[in-house]
Amino acid sequence: MKGVRIVGYVPPEQKDILSEDAIMFVVTLHRLFNPTRLALLKKRVGREAEINSGVLPDFLPETAYIRDDPTWKGPSPAPGLRDRRVEITGPVDRKMVINALNSGASTYMADFEDSSSPTWSNMISGQLNLRDAIQKTISFTDPKGKAYRLRSDGKTCTLLVRPRGWHMVEKHLLIDNEPCSASIFDFGLFFFHNAKRLVANGHGPYFYLPKMESHLEARLWNDIFNVSQDTIGIPRGTIRATVLIETILAAFEMDEIIYELRDHSAGLNCGRWDYIFSVIKKFRNDPRFILPDRSQVTMTVPFMDAYVRLLIKTCHRRGVHAMGGMAAQIPIKDDVAANTAAMDKVRNDKRREVLAGHDGTWIAHPALAKIAFEEFDKYMPSPNQFYIRREEVVVTASELLNTNVVGASITEKSIRDNLYVCLVYMESWLRGTGCVPVNNLMEDAATAEISRSQLFQWVHHAVRTDDGTAITPEYVGSLLREEVGKLESTGKYPKIRQTEKLMATQISGYEYSDFLTTLCYDELVSSTSGRL
Repeated sequence: MKGVRIVGYVPPEQKDILSEDAIMFVVTLHRLFNPTRLALLKKRVGREAEINSGVLPDFLPETAYIRDDPTWKGPSPAPGLRDRRVEITGPVDRKMVINALNSGASTYMADFEDSSSPTWSNMISGQLNLRDAIQKTISFTDPKGKAYRLRSDGKTCTLLVRPRGWHMVEKHLLIDNEPCSASIFDFGLFFFHNAKRLVANGHGPYFYLPKMESHLEARLWNDIFNVSQDTIGIPRGTIRATVLIETILAAFEMDEIIYELRDHSAGLNCGRWDYIFSVIKKFRNDPRFILPDRSQVTMTVPFMDAYVRLLIKTCHRRGVHAMGGMAAQIPIKDDVAANTAAMDKVRNDKRREVLAGHDGTWIAHPALAKIAFEEFDKYMPSPNQFYIRREEVVVTASELLNTNVVGASITEKSIRDNLYVCLVYMESWLRGTGCVPVNNLMEDAATAEISRSQLFQWVHHAVRTDDGTAITPEYVGSLLREEVGKLESTGKYPKIRQTEKLMATQISGYEYSDFLTTLCYDELVSSTSGRL
């Protein structure tokens, strides 16, 4: 194929995933739309420069006609997406795919993004796993001989897929001497291989779209959807996509994002961990936006509460789903009291969501499904809550930007906890695992991003801890070395020194990478590509 090179090893069992027809479908999408993607990423840089010059985000005056028009609506829910009260998420390894589809949840979001480390092997085997699951041929036997198969009664949950964000590239597929857009790569392979089979199975190709910062980025996705559907000969509107509102800039363009997706919209989701990360990231140079210990940034603080209220009102006004956020807790097997407290947090969180008007919620572990179902079944007997319009809600720009946290505090423990999360997560990511249990929470890239960004923010502004200690590069550097030493002494973290080197660049108070995943990607590619 002229101008196209695959530079990763492809085992025989995966060659069908990378067939000539499948690759040419991806290549066509990339050639058509990558220039727009690059232009939109450049716009992100421009908007950040404006913020750094003191221009805070606001609702766009040029799109007020979209927000003010009460007549337009999104589409009716697609088959399998009417009732989404409990959605389980996780990476695309074979065992996880089977367990998630068997979990009894309403839907499963198969994740190529924040809970997957994007090694070439992970990305291609994930595509194979999903194809086999859709064809109902998937099986897995672990090293101990335990076999995993899909439920025999056919009651598996509806599948949604999250491709990587617009900022990522796939360096193992080169098109005209540039790496392929990772978003187009993940979407294109999945859609090409599975769209018609999904329709035949009674559903459709359904997606979650991450980390967008403007309605123009949603417009790009909509254009890709239209071309893709036209190319393989299925009706426009067959694709449905839920957008994660996980950046502060997207929060000001919720109506516009739904509008751009039109008949492909399946609603919005409160991607709350990435949202907190985005707030820190975008305003990291402004001392008015310093956030305290991560545990204190709850859904009741002003900017998070405003974001939730606006999302629910916007979605229900347009007749689409308003999905709640992730419960990251996992069962604590050896401590009854701690496990009870953790599960109580989950229950209270899910009750808050359903009473606020959400139509469903996210869990990271199958054991949480029972709690989530109990709360949503109790307070939401209907398939969704579109009828709760929250017409009394009026959210201003200042409310979305109100980061005041009552009783805010930062301690040495806050710093050490953030360092520990970053080190353990990044080290695991570099070894090819993107979903990691840390301190009884299932951590993915989003929570590591919060920790990394807080450390930068505190150092950059020379914040003092509660005992008066100045948070300087030297102080955080010394704590970093201590935490690395502790982890290294266990013998369980073989890439901890590479992780330390990468992490050290982020605590100077000056250098700040746009994403941890882009910071670490070259290291990942060089260490996990295998045979080339």
